[in-house]
Amino acid sequence: MNPVISAAFTVAVFFLSGFLLGSIPIGLILGKLIFKTDIRAQGSGNIGAANALRTLGKGGAVAVLFLDAFKGFILPFFLNPLFSGSLVESTFLPLHIHIPEHLPAAAAALGSVIGHCYSPWLRFRGGKGVATHLGAMFALAWPAGLIFIAVWLLAVVPTRLSSLGSLTASAISVVPLWLFGGPAAGIYALLAAAVIFQRHRENIRRLYRGSERPLFTKD
Repeated sequence: MNPVISAAFTVAVFFLSGFLLGSIPIGLILGKLIFKTDIRAQGSGNIGAANALRTLGKGGAVAVLFLDAFKGFILPFFLNPLFSGSLVESTFLPLHIHIPEHLPAAAAALGSVIGHCYSPWLRFRGGKGVATHLGAMFALAWPAGLIFIAVWLLAVVPTRLSSLGSLTASAISVVPLWLFGGPAAGIYALLAAAVIFQRHRENIRRLYRGSERPLFTKD
């Protein structure tokens, strides 16, 4: 098989694997199994941690946040050591192929964010990708994850606007991910931020109008 085709196929497999893992609707599953409620029918209708806080309480929100982040973390965390170096020859598969540094991990991370946001189990609807993106950052370059959390807190603590923190931290995360994780991680961050901004379209409109819901409101 042509080496370029082999490399592209390998990256596509990891992207699809990340997509399938990310597509698992954790908030919906936990809400129905443990809290006996459909998280989509309350609050903002979103399946992520912010709406889980409004509808399932602090315990439910922490569980959703952790598991959504885990979806973005697990595959990149294991793939990063397997495909490290400026240009590596992977023996992970029977094929001997050259793949740019950390590209499979970044592809899996992007797949998990897109899968979370556009889950086939929810008719290609889903969450907004922030927690899954955070988990992926800790796998690709953990200092970038810490910077994301710091920026999020700086935006949310004084305003109580989770969407403002998420949008600001997602945009800023491109720089530290590129610096600490390399070009593949930086390109991932740019694409993930684009997806997150797309999923926050209504939040952006409400932020502009001054009608965005604060984090600790029930409606």
